Amino acid sequence: MTTLNDTDINDVHTTEDVQVYNTFESMGLTDKMMKGIYSYGFEKPSAIQMKAIVPFMTGRDLIAQSQSGTGKTATFVIGMLQQLNENDKKLQAIILVPTRELAKQINNVTTKLCKYTNYKVKLVIGGVKRSKYSYDYDDNHQILVGTPGRLSEMVSKNIVDPSNLRVLIMDEADEMLSFGFRDQMVKILNKIPKETQIGLFSATIPDEMMKITTKFMNNPIEILIKTNEVTLEGIKQYYIVIENDEDKFDCLCELYSTIRVTQSIIYVNHKSTVDWLSKNLEDKNFTIGSISGGMPHEERNDVMTKFRAGDIRVLISTDLLSRGIDIRQVSLVLNYDIPYEKETYVHRIGRSGRFGRKGVAINFVTQKDYSKFKAIIDHYETQIQEMPENISSIM
Repeated sequence: MTTLNDTDINDVHTTEDVQVYNTFESMGLTDKMMKGIYSYGFEKPSAIQMKAIVPFMTGRDLIAQSQSGTGKTATFVIGMLQQLNENDKKLQAIILVPTRELAKQINNVTTKLCKYTNYKVKLVIGGVKRSKYSYDYDDNHQILVGTPGRLSEMVSKNIVDPSNLRVLIMDEADEMLSFGFRDQMVKILNKIPKETQIGLFSATIPDEMMKITTKFMNNPIEILIKTNEVTLEGIKQYYIVIENDEDKFDCLCELYSTIRVTQSIIYVNHKSTVDWLSKNLEDKNFTIGSISGGMPHEERNDVMTKFRAGDIRVLISTDLLSRGIDIRQVSLVLNYDIPYEKETYVHRIGRSGRFGRKGVAINFVTQKDYSKFKAIIDHYETQIQEMPENISSIM
């Protein structure tokens, strides 16, 4: 059975007096929903689930923030499923996420949690030819999980009819409302009924995002955590000072010859760095995998399948995999490049230490990275220690 450990319940702050439900049984869930929860392996709700499931299932708009790996997906899926109508065969709910990989993961969770219901769930993603991930005029699904590009296209072409939509959920909401997805989200929001319930979920909720929500949300309940509580408990954070970019590769090779971990992700800022780093590590006989936005869908899918299965131990990635991806055996995240956005740092290191497990984050810091690195420390009021000489002692 799975018990989630995350921010203490007293550290979760709300704009209203939200009741805390310490058990799933006390939430008034249907028998079918309870069977789905237990068959999935949940035993006790996490802090965000204790506070957010019931308000969301009552139909209120909701903005919910919780650290990575603490059960946000199950929070909005349970709250959503509890209020939909099994007898209504029209489209009732859409869950939108920024990447195909995350869409597949959430589709899997949703399908498992509604195992004992009659709801039909459909995964709709871009980057693929017309296939099982596309949508037809005669499709009959109550729940769609997908990416905004493909969904906005289908809504614009009237292939997807959102006129009956009861719930719209955005996971990784700050990314979904960023400039990269803004036009697509506007197309979707303009097509849904005004009374549609909207739920926004993310580990990071910057002020800019909160300002945007006033344009399309109806008096939402806010369940948030303080900025200095956002960096993830249970993840040890270290830095290594490196003279310049050219020395990073030598440091990386030395690091991996010293430590042994189950699985790890190396994050870089550019696709070109993914390609360069992959080639040079392979030349030194390191067994690695790589993933970036420019790869064909089938290749990305194959890499993720192998990484989840443990066939790939070290994965080099751009920020494509920085959000929401749950691979529980990842114990080390290495920031080969310091991210440009401070929020991205939290999402990256959140790939380790999933579901209460211990994890380690290591940051390569050159002189040109110092201002970005210091901004992360100051903003989140966190402590990042210098890497000890005996590296193996921390792993």
